[in-house]
This record gives sequence, structure tokens and C-alpha cells, in this order.
Amino acid sequence: MWAIVEIGKKQFKVKKGDLLVVERLNQEGKVNFKNVLLVCKDNEVEIGTPYLEGVKVEAEILGEKKGQKVIIYKYKRRKKYRKKRGYRQALSLLKVSDIIKQK
Repeated sequence: MWAIVEIGKKQFKVKKGDLLVVERLNQEGKVNFKNVLLVCKDNEVEIGTPYLEGVKVEAEILGEKKGQKVIIYKYKRRKKYRKKRGYRQALSLLKVSDIIKQK
């Protein structure tokens, strides 16, 4: 069984036991995601309009980390203007524990 779930305005294909790296969530422990767009079990596909009712994905937050550094460089020629800035996105590491379909 696998599903497509929306987490933080991004869509992820998940199944039980998967590890995901998503934008930082301000929670700890277990989380439930109810924005499930599609579920597939034994080649039977259910598609939501836009989300499915009675389906949720349970995940456990394993920790947080920072993403790869992005360099922002501003420059104006002949004006001696140069500005260099860096940025690292805060990320959460999730482990999908179950996909629950209630009916």
C-alpha cells in the first residue's frame, strides 16, 4: 500500500517504513497527515477531489537537520558593490509508520 500525501505544500509518495526529509515541522513525536491525495492498495487506486476522506498517514519525527547551503551573491558592476549571504533551510526527518484507511 502506498499513498501520495501533501506535506507543507509539497507532494510525496510514501509507503510504510519510508524516510522523508521535509520542511521543518514545529512538532515533536508522532504526527498525522490528513491531506492524502491518492491511495493505492493491491492495484486498486482511489483518487481524492482534492483530498480523500477517512485516510491518514501516521509518521514519527526522528529529528531535525539543516539543508545544503545556498549562496546569495549581489553585485553591481563598476560600483564596488558586492554582497554575499548564505542560507540553510531547516528540515525535519520523518519515518512513515502507517497508512490508515477508515471505512
